[in-house]
Amino acid sequence: MRTLFHATDRLYHTTNKSFLVVECQRCRLIRLYPKPKPEELSTYYPSNYWHSDEGSKINALEQFYRRLVSLDHTRFLERAIRDAGGNGLVMDVGCGGALLLRMLRENGHQVLGLDYSLDAASIAWKQNGVPAFCGTLSQAPLRDESVSVLSMFHVLEHLYEPAEYLRMAHRLLKPDGRLVIQVPNAASWQFLLFGENWNGIDVPRHLYNFRLSDINVLLDGAGFEPVRYKHFSLRDNPAGFSISLAPGLDPMARRIRKIVETPAERLFKNLVHLGLMVIALPFSAVEALCHVGSTVIVEARKKK
Repeated sequence: MRTLFHATDRLYHTTNKSFLVVECQRCRLIRLYPKPKPEELSTYYPSNYWHSDEGSKINALEQFYRRLVSLDHTRFLERAIRDAGGNGLVMDVGCGGALLLRMLRENGHQVLGLDYSLDAASIAWKQNGVPAFCGTLSQAPLRDESVSVLSMFHVLEHLYEPAEYLRMAHRLLKPDGRLVIQVPNAASWQFLLFGENWNGIDVPRHLYNFRLSDINVLLDGAGFEPVRYKHFSLRDNPAGFSISLAPGLDPMARRIRKIVETPAERLFKNLVHLGLMVIALPFSAVEALCHVGSTVIVEARKKK
């Protein structure tokens, strides 16, 4: 392997420890080195990592924004649902507070969330009315071939064994089911531009940094074949550009770090963050058109 750079947690400041980001010289897979042990890794996920909507005017506006930027994700999923036969269970792994599933449920789909965080699963139930359970995919209380669409948005890069999750997804999906995954794209222009400051590497929480070629290898090994790609995410690509430039402006990071702000300071930072996202939008669109967007979404089906 060769060392690409040293990096630490510049977003949430959970540790001052420095990690290496390395690349295999044979297969070119990029990963974190050394990988934290599970008990250490858990300390890098703040307890208030998940969105919580408590009904205030500010949070109502935030939820409206999150719904707006999640529309392209729901549209991608709804096409996958049609490809899978138009009905059946939609399961989101790493669902967080499950706003995405709530939007699908409101459109008449049967949904189920899974998350490793008990707090996230609780938010899904209590605030978004989405059934969810806490655990790993291997612990899912479901029969084999019982799921129509299984999604993993920004999950695989966090896992010690991403291939195992894909094999489990293969077991749970119906014969005509669809797997939908999204990961940061280490072949993106943003990675080339920002390097160790790119938001997509998210040291030390991302154990792997995938290119699309890496994802295709994983899918093939798990018995899947890709049928559709999407290189742009309104929710993630412009925001990732802004956070790479100025991580201290990210609203979620500020909330997690419990930064003390006056209302005027909060508004100013939010407006600057939004302005950077607007500036980044044309760049994000062009890199996506060139198939080098900062994230990539893949729809895959079981091999025939």
